[in-house]
Amino acid sequence: MFTVCALYHFTRFDDPEALIGPLRDLCRSHGVTGTLLVAAEGINGTIAGSAEAVEAVLAHVRALPGCESLEWKLSTALDRPFARMKVRLKREIVTMGQPDVDPLARVGHYVEPAEWNDLIRAPDVAVIDTRNDYEVAIGSFDGAVDPKTTAFRDFPAWWEANKERFHNKRIAMFCTGGIRCEKSTNWLLGQGVPEVYHLRGGILKYLEEVPEEDSAWHGSCFVFDGRVSVEHGLREGPHLLCHACRRPILPADRDRPEYEHGVSCHHCAEETGEEDKARFRERQKQIRLAEARGERHLHEDVPPDHSDR
Repeated sequence: MFTVCALYHFTRFDDPEALIGPLRDLCRSHGVTGTLLVAAEGINGTIAGSAEAVEAVLAHVRALPGCESLEWKLSTALDRPFARMKVRLKREIVTMGQPDVDPLARVGHYVEPAEWNDLIRAPDVAVIDTRNDYEVAIGSFDGAVDPKTTAFRDFPAWWEANKERFHNKRIAMFCTGGIRCEKSTNWLLGQGVPEVYHLRGGILKYLEEVPEEDSAWHGSCFVFDGRVSVEHGLREGPHLLCHACRRPILPADRDRPEYEHGVSCHHCAEETGEEDKARFRERQKQIRLAEARGERHLHEDVPPDHSDR
């Protein structure tokens, strides 16, 4: 059993590059795998390992400048969710592409999971899912608006094109763990939206704390690790990952004619050409050869980039 820790914190790092080496060394020395992104605006990522190893990394991160109030969420996985450890320097720890956005200045009103259902069922509230389309496709809240964006950076343009739909509405927003809403609520406030709310701790905290019988959530929640999805109680969901397009699929989708392991699924079969498919087939060949040698090929378990979550 592995402990999985999703974490993020916005703070000012004067020299984020200097943090990379010590973080990477600490994680590797404790057998921790996953992805941590560091930028001048803070830190974000998901790691996995033994409970003691994860706590050692958390202690290190909490000791970084301004990280005393670090946000993190723990869950478990039966199999190792990551093949390796990556610590990367990024321009943003979650990519919105809006240089004036500053979650440290102000954000929307936090709503605890226990109070979320009442808020989103109010007639004057519009609920907006800030996640990407492939995430929304496998689960969301009752009545939530799906912007159908392929990346978080597309959200501002979507809002500009659709804002009249939400005139005189209070806006409630949510995402996987809360980090996207730190930026999206700050951005909406900057656009003059007077009342903006967001789910504290995101979907993960809601699924952890709200009983399934009282839930307004339907489906599974996509996660950026080898589990692919989780459900109520943060138990592992049924989804697999298409290793060509990195979208979630169900086991039954492997029986569809478009599916070829590591090469295509029904989501992406028409999106790639024969040259791409040939490259993917060669990658799968190398993975099989690595398995025959008793090794694990590093490309097999690469999740989507955390910076775009």
